[in-house]
Amino acid sequence: MKRRILSMILGAMLVVSSLSGCGGSKAAATTAAVDGGTTTAAKSEEATQNAVTEATKAAGKGGKVGVAMPTQSSERWINDGANMKKQLEALGYEVDLQYAEDDVQMQVSQIENMIASGVECLVIASIDSSALVNVEEQAKNAGIPIIAYDRLLMDTDAVSYYATFDNKGVGTAIGQYIKDTKQLDKAKAEGKSYTIEFFMGSPDDNNALFLYNGLMEVLKPYLDDGTLVCESGRTSFEDTCILRWSQETAQQNCENYLTGFYADKKLDIAATAFDGFAYGCKAALEGAGYKVGVDWPLVTGQDAELMATKNIISGYQTMSIYKDTRLLAEKCVKMVQAVLEGAEPEINDTKQYNNGKIVVPSYLCTPVAVDKDNYKKIIIDGGYYTEDQLSK
Repeated sequence: MKRRILSMILGAMLVVSSLSGCGGSKAAATTAAVDGGTTTAAKSEEATQNAVTEATKAAGKGGKVGVAMPTQSSERWINDGANMKKQLEALGYEVDLQYAEDDVQMQVSQIENMIASGVECLVIASIDSSALVNVEEQAKNAGIPIIAYDRLLMDTDAVSYYATFDNKGVGTAIGQYIKDTKQLDKAKAEGKSYTIEFFMGSPDDNNALFLYNGLMEVLKPYLDDGTLVCESGRTSFEDTCILRWSQETAQQNCENYLTGFYADKKLDIAATAFDGFAYGCKAALEGAGYKVGVDWPLVTGQDAELMATKNIISGYQTMSIYKDTRLLAEKCVKMVQAVLEGAEPEINDTKQYNNGKIVVPSYLCTPVAVDKDNYKKIIIDGGYYTEDQLSK
């Protein structure tokens, strides 16, 4: 990278030098000529400096950044990668962005190749962080700092920082939304109850457990006193987690619950941890004959994907957690910039994220619940989606 910058600077200097050299035969006249108080010679010197400045700016601050994303099957990861690449390149960094399509070994190979290619910083959103311990150690030995992106890298001291949303806060927000919308305190006082089933995140993603814990902090008292009734009995994280955040598995689980436990009663709440799960539940509910506006349950989600937002508008999904990937990418990019420039990145949590080896200094963005009542203000007015996108 440094050689490339030097080449650009020297090239700029040679160009300007050759241009000024063309007028050498008129040196005396050129020296005497004045244009607004600036001699042509002075202009030539200024032009040289400007060219060097522009060349340096174009080359950036120096450094190649490897960005390892898990999959392109989810809209949010596509947005994350695109936002980060755009922002890093605007600062002049070279970016190697790779998607592993939920293939753990592919992600390991991609990161190994990034290390071999000379990246100076790694940003990793892992598929299965337990499989990355060895390659993370390779990066550490090569002096390459690692920033975990929205998924904590477990069991390693090679990770320097973590940029994420408040994942426990995501679960808390979903739980609070269910509590408020279904007026669970009032229902408890009146002796009413609601049926609920849970669709939680991947067991190899530490964020999923944080989310589950936040959700259950709100809802467990209502499960304990019977205000919420889970007919399947599947309420533990182990019983409700869905490997690799699979939409297909969520749909199959929902179909099984509806067939096995809700043949003679209705499901009132589908507490899902991801918009993809909500899509799967939608398909299962439609297959079981549920209708929006008649007996459609409250369906939660996370990420406020374009399709999810459309489903919120049409009533097929009740809410989602809006996570502005532009903001998360911005915070991570600032971390990268600080690390490569020897500065201290912005951090707002130094206690919560223990990965089994170290407590990872983190920046937590705040999640926001969106539904039919506030999506225009939060999503459209915030410039995340346009009216036109949501109407198609």
